[in-house]
Amino acid sequence: MDLQEVVKKRHAVRKYTDKTIEGDTKKDLLEIIDKCNKESGLNIQACLDNEEIFSKGFLSKFMLFENVKNCIAIVGEKSKDLDEKAGYYGEKIVIKATQLGLNTCWVAGGYNKNKINVEIEKGEKLVIIITIGYGIDNGKSHKVKPIEMLGFAKDEMPIWFKNGLKSAQLAPTARNQQKFKFTLLDENIVKAETSFGFFTKIDLGIAKYHFEIGADSKEWSWES
Repeated sequence: MDLQEVVKKRHAVRKYTDKTIEGDTKKDLLEIIDKCNKESGLNIQACLDNEEIFSKGFLSKFMLFENVKNCIAIVGEKSKDLDEKAGYYGEKIVIKATQLGLNTCWVAGGYNKNKINVEIEKGEKLVIIITIGYGIDNGKSHKVKPIEMLGFAKDEMPIWFKNGLKSAQLAPTARNQQKFKFTLLDENIVKAETSFGFFTKIDLGIAKYHFEIGADSKEWSWES
């Protein structure tokens, strides 16, 4: 399954089976985490076989999470671009996990931070987590904005730009807010930006990775 097919297949899943992540699937998952850490300088960590990620009280029921035993903890050194990097590289792991037959869900709060067994060095912070495992189903699609609200080009949009927007259109965002925007500038430079709001920088990073998958072309580059 290629990346563009994975983007269409991936949906948030909050309820999981008891099946353990092991063997080649676990090996490949840890390999993509290691690769992302080397590329980004982040300290992303897998927290597997931990039944205390969520409490068994009202909050977890309210958020509709069930049987969560595994998560990916996005940890990194505090900086102005940490949230965007967390989103970008976290979604790289999400897409790979989907290829491996796993299900995921981005989670910004409501979990037991003190129960997640990860190492946080001085100057670092836990940005967000991604629950991961074998879902009881593959989730369902969510409402999205039309691509005309997510991107702009002063002339007719080239095919690669449209394809990038269609992929970004399917990117997960907090409360499906989709506050990101891509603008095609002169010389095929793409400007990515977002408005203010909760977790919008993380959302932007996720959307940028999706855009890259859709706009699979050497005809463009990001604004520096």
